[in-house]
Amino acid sequence: MADAPADRVFLVVVDETPELSVALRYACRRAKRTGGRVALLYVMEPPEPQHWAAIGDLMREEARQRGETIVASLADQVVAATGSPPIVHFREGGRRDQLLKLLAEDASISILVLAAGTGAEGPGPLVSALVSKYASTLKVPMTIVPGSLTDAQVDAIT
Repeated sequence: MADAPADRVFLVVVDETPELSVALRYACRRAKRTGGRVALLYVMEPPEPQHWAAIGDLMREEARQRGETIVASLADQVVAATGSPPIVHFREGGRRDQLLKLLAEDASISILVLAAGTGAEGPGPLVSALVSKYASTLKVPMTIVPGSLTDAQVDAIT
């Protein structure tokens, strides 16, 4: 396997759900134990069409700054847990579409780590889509961690 990447890269999709912390902890612990790295994907939703381009540009810049703040905080957690900074990907568009595009483009990504939602609405739209309609298009394994796990439970399984 001469084409295999040197490190396992565990990709975590950044959102603002409570289960993100579970997916991130799991990915960090697996990366630490296997000598791998963590990658973060932050997808900015495109702003609604505006009559004035300057307003759209301002909304895009504010979204980018918010994303950078969120990712910087998560990057600090990754460094603390693994000793290495994460690989960071910023994209604009639909979260599912940009995730699939990144997975198709970046051969260094080894494993996709997601946490299932804990609410009554189910595991979440991204997990639901990937395990049903898009499962056959994935080129990497996907680990779905129950979003209700405690830190101790994640630590016990990693």
